[in-house]
Order: sequence, then C-alpha cells, then structure tokens
Amino acid sequence: MHAMESSFFGLFEGLKAYRTQMGRITLFRPEQNALRMQMGADRLCMTPPSVDQFVEAVTQTVIANKKWGVVAVLGIASAPEYMFVVYVSPVGNYHKVSSGLNLKVDHTYRRAHTGGTGGVKSCTNYSPVVKSLREAKSAGFSDVLFLDAATGRNIEEVSTCNIFVVKENILSTPPISGTILPGITRKSISELARDIGYQVQERDVSVDELLEAEEVFCKGTAVVVRAVESVTFYETKIKYITGENALSTKLHVMLTNIQMGVVEDTKDWMVEINDTIGIDTFLN
Repeated sequence: MHAMESSFFGLFEGLKAYRTQMGRITLFRPEQNALRMQMGADRLCMTPPSVDQFVEAVTQTVIANKKWGVVAVLGIASAPEYMFVVYVSPVGNYHKVSSGLNLKVDHTYRRAHTGGTGGVKSCTNYSPVVKSLREAKSAGFSDVLFLDAATGRNIEEVSTCNIFVVKENILSTPPISGTILPGITRKSISELARDIGYQVQERDVSVDELLEAEEVFCKGTAVVVRAVESVTFYETKIKYITGENALSTKLHVMLTNIQMGVVEDTKDWMVEINDTIGIDTFLN
C-alpha cells in the first residue's frame, strides 16, 4: 500500500448581491457567471450546473443569508490555519496496459509555466492535464507528454510522472527549474543508473532528441518505472526498446528489490515502521 496524495479539482465563481435604495435584493448578471462556470467546467472535464440551476442556487443562498450584514473581508490571502491529512489506499497498476506506454506529445496545451507552481506538489498542477489526457485516451493513447510553455520545443513531464530518455550510455531528463516536479523516484532512479555505469544528465531535452532516443521510460510513486513503447508527435510515431533487455526493466527490478526487502538496503532509503509507536509520539 502507498500513502498517496489526493488531487482535488476546484472551480468557483464570484458575483455580488446588492441591496437597493428601495430595499430590494438584486443580482448583477448571474447568468453570465453561470455561462463562465460552464466554460471552466468544460476545460477541467467537470459537469457544470445549468444556467437555471446556478441562478436558483445563488438566489436561494442569498435569501437564506439576507438577514446578515456586510463585512468587507474577502480577498486572496493565506489561510490562518491548515489541516494535515494522511490517508492510505490500495494501489494497483496505474496505467491499465500490460505492455509499454503509448504517449502522445501534446502540442496544444501546457501544464506549467515558469514562475508558477509546476515544481511543487500542488493540487492545481493536475487540473490542466485532465482535458488533454481525456482526449488522448479517447484516441487510444496511454498518456500525454507535455512540452515547455516557453518554447514548445522541449519535453517536460507526462501527466503525473517524470520522464527519462536513453541514448547509448546517457540518460537525460528535464531539469528541476520550477516547472518540473522534483520526483523522489526520479532522484532514486538517477542514483541507481549511475551505480551501474550510466551518465545521467539533467538538462533541456528537445522533441528531436526524444524522437531519436533508443529508449524512453517514465517514473514516479504511482507508476514506479514504466517503459514507453511509442511516442507520437503530430503524425510521427517512434517505437523504443522495451522488454527484458530494456534499461527500464533493470532499474525497475533494482528499485523494487530495495523497496520490497529482496536485497539489502545499502543506501538507507527504507524506514521501518514500528507498530508499537503511538500517535502521541508524533504529536509531542
């Protein structure tokens, strides 16, 4: 079982209710907010309320709160307190395919921008990938590989995991520069690859290099290490090495053997849990 983080998609609207000089309560163009919510819901692959449902819900909420006064405390700010939540769930095969992944390079949407939150594990980072991922899967692809927003020429991440490209004895992966999540599996795989003689480079990797690679694989907490069978960029489809002779297979075995206690953990990566430790230990 893995302790997993949840990705919540959120969409909101903002409009005002007014008390007129005649004592009536009015809404300013609420149907336009309803239409804007429908547009946002389409982008995030959510089911929106109808215009009538939206307006009725707002109307009933305003009526229920009409006796209250006005407090001018609304804006963007950090919350005064937060709740730290850990939950556990059984985890199966993240990608429901028995062979390697078939990726589509997305040349339309971008998942992260320089100066944004692409380099942190924010819930907001997963909302932009949903529409692209749904379109790709409906076309028969396993997942989507996104390009950088600045140039549109370099690869960045698959929807929920990092990526490596292999050519000869060199493994290349996009750098941690604010738009790439610093994956723990990414870091671990880099170290294991160096242990067996590979040169690991963290640098910009162009689409051209991707198409000329010998092998490509993804890695992350959910996917662990997963070979990429093919990548499609516009009308070009490239196939890569997979199977027993693939480096991804070797690295997958090396990593999971450490995680499952098959081999000695010489790197001191694993932390044993003592079930006699009570919650008070962590709270004090």
